[in-house]
Amino acid sequence: MNFDYASTGFMLLATSLVMFMTPGLAFFYGGLVGRKHVLTIMFQSFVSLGITTILWVSVGYSMCFSGSYGNGDILGIIGNFDLAFLNGIHLTDPSPANPSVPILVFVAYQMMFAIITPALITGAFANRVRFPAYLIFLIVWQVFVYFPFVHMVWGGGIMAFWGIKDFAGGIVVHATAGVAALASVIYIGKRRVSDKGMHSIPLVALGTGILWFGWYGFNAGSEFGVDPITTLAFLNTDIAASFAGPTWLLLDWIFTRKPKFLGFLTGSVAGLACITPAAGYVSTQSAVIIGVLASVACYIAVYVKNRAGLDDALDVFGVHGVGGILGVILLGVFGTTAMTFEGRDAALLASGLVDGNIGFFFKQTGAALFAGIYAFLFTIAMLWVIDKITPVRVSEQDEALGLDESEHGETAYLG
Repeated sequence: MNFDYASTGFMLLATSLVMFMTPGLAFFYGGLVGRKHVLTIMFQSFVSLGITTILWVSVGYSMCFSGSYGNGDILGIIGNFDLAFLNGIHLTDPSPANPSVPILVFVAYQMMFAIITPALITGAFANRVRFPAYLIFLIVWQVFVYFPFVHMVWGGGIMAFWGIKDFAGGIVVHATAGVAALASVIYIGKRRVSDKGMHSIPLVALGTGILWFGWYGFNAGSEFGVDPITTLAFLNTDIAASFAGPTWLLLDWIFTRKPKFLGFLTGSVAGLACITPAAGYVSTQSAVIIGVLASVACYIAVYVKNRAGLDDALDVFGVHGVGGILGVILLGVFGTTAMTFEGRDAALLASGLVDGNIGFFFKQTGAALFAGIYAFLFTIAMLWVIDKITPVRVSEQDEALGLDESEHGETAYLG
């Protein structure tokens, strides 16, 4: 046993930061919905902390990180069940991502990613989905969408074999969750009851601050240790968000004649989502471009969504889906082997168009499109099946009453 306790301590901190993002998401979404639905959407985030942990410890970790392509997994798509209930994992075993950090830290860190990913989707179908249907959705979507993509990209599966890169979750988290959100909106349909929507910008600001703070653990922690790439990913995360927020603010100011606080907050999140897959692979100069392009692309996506009449209540597809997919593609553009240091494994580098590697660009683009198409089709089919088991959508009467009271018998605000 020869563990690096500085890296281990940092990774425990990063794990805690990623965990904190789920309550941050709850506050972010809670402020964006109407007063009668606040607890419901916050509960949908918080409940993942418990349900996903149970799922992860029992089968999730094993399905993601058991075996590899051609070596004990299932067709390079999903792992096996050798590590179910963490069987065979010992206190002093090294992490597969960094042998100087204990494996239990790796188990916990990856679990926090699993917790927040399905919670992202809930913002799309706000005010419309019954809690029992959501619980089924939470479990089944992870088993058939999230876990396979974790294995394919990060667990030694077929996409890793093909050379696909995703530093911290552009494919695995944002593309899959964002497009699943779009599929959910199309299947479930519009809200039947007029809702004033956002009731508390301060709650949204609190949630954004927590998410931004936690994102340092999300991105910098994905290096899984302390080295120069850790600091690169940390700084790129902040740069992208800091350029994306003012870009959205400027766009709002131009088109609405008002500088909107909500626009700044939304743009920052778009920048964070977009830099995620590229954070440890691109230069700080590229992070500036990625942040600006993230806001422009996501702003256009939200505008098109509104014109099309799609009721993605909290713009999950427009911000996370489009931001994540764009980030994966831009990694294929700006990834460079210049972002390295002496002794770094060449297999951990990304070489894109700026390095003259057009093949990597097409691989990244294809991977992003595949992830989106699969997540979309599976989510539609899954919701149809769930609807046969228990109604997915609440009644019009319950929607009018508010899901906090009709589904949970609670209210966020007294009086």
